[in-house]
Amino acid sequence: MRVIAGECKGRPLKAVPGTSTRPTTDKIKESIFNMIGPFFEGGIGLDLYGGSGGLGLEALSRGMEHFIFIDKDQKAIHTIKENLKQCNYEEKAEVFRNDAKRALKALHKRELQFEMIFLDPPYAKQMLLKDIEEIDKLKLLSPDGSIVAEYGSDVSLPEQIGDFQQVRQETYGKTTTISIYRRN
Repeated sequence: MRVIAGECKGRPLKAVPGTSTRPTTDKIKESIFNMIGPFFEGGIGLDLYGGSGGLGLEALSRGMEHFIFIDKDQKAIHTIKENLKQCNYEEKAEVFRNDAKRALKALHKRELQFEMIFLDPPYAKQMLLKDIEEIDKLKLLSPDGSIVAEYGSDVSLPEQIGDFQQVRQETYGKTTTISIYRRN
């Protein structure tokens, strides 16, 4: 697992110890950024299920100015912080241990809006539909922002969720699907 492009290209990243997380493969990560980027001129992002932090770190390396990482697993929080240090991005990030629902409410209280939101929850515990509905309700996505959802291919998400329209969907192998949502 590594940073694929940008200022930290080639930098190795640590995975969360154990089997509680499933890191996004480099191939899928490259595909995601080809769909939404590939490079950015600033902006703030959110990784609601941070894991190792690989998606947010890739976005920072490609030009995002700030990223907020959320995860409820202490091992994941520790791994994100190590990977941020490896890339010298501690000043460009905030890392919080929290569950998704409470984190979204806390971010709303801070009156934040994000240009990019990654949703890559553990496959067995996916609440993607509710997460996206909550993001819509709390107006957490900027008008030109994107939500990138990664989920098991056995899960089906609607093309329309609240104010968001699915603009792209790709399936990789038999296990992983990526959907990108933007505001109508």
